[in-house]
Amino acid sequence: MHRGLVHALAWTLATGAAVTLSWWGVHTVMSGTAYDPPLAVPLTTQPLSSSTHRAAAPPPGPATDAPSPSAASPSASPSPSASAAKPPPKAAPPSPSPDGQQGGGDTGRVKAYPVTGGRVVFDLGASSAELVSATPDAGWQMQVWKQPYWIRVTFTKAGREMSVFCTWNGHPPMVETYEG
Repeated sequence: MHRGLVHALAWTLATGAAVTLSWWGVHTVMSGTAYDPPLAVPLTTQPLSSSTHRAAAPPPGPATDAPSPSAASPSASPSPSASAAKPPPKAAPPSPSPDGQQGGGDTGRVKAYPVTGGRVVFDLGASSAELVSATPDAGWQMQVWKQPYWIRVTFTKAGREMSVFCTWNGHPPMVETYEG
């Protein structure tokens, strides 16, 4: 009887220690990350194509000019399947930028900024921005400030400080980094 109680007590202590250690490890990792609720990134007003919705057929007139979009944008070389899925341009076509933003509208783009001390991800719209996530590197501390027209994320470690600012007061969102 006595031996059974000793075994039960040892099992209880070992299980409690394992649960405590696991909780502490998960808590340490999770407390170092800033969370915002998941955001649905705004898309263009009309889908380019999907399995249930196909892109509109080009008008009969410009059908002979089909090869011109690939020649007009030498900086971005889309794959043949991607250029075939694009709708025909109505005026001046917005050319894709290297960071993936399609021009026009109030569409947002999600962009990551890896810096010394961590990584910051913003959803940059035409006239505002949202913090998607901010994650410090191992050993770094992080602090976030949010105001109506700017967001600041600062990573600190042993006297070093790295800040990422996103501002949009009267201009499109602009991201700057400072080390100090």
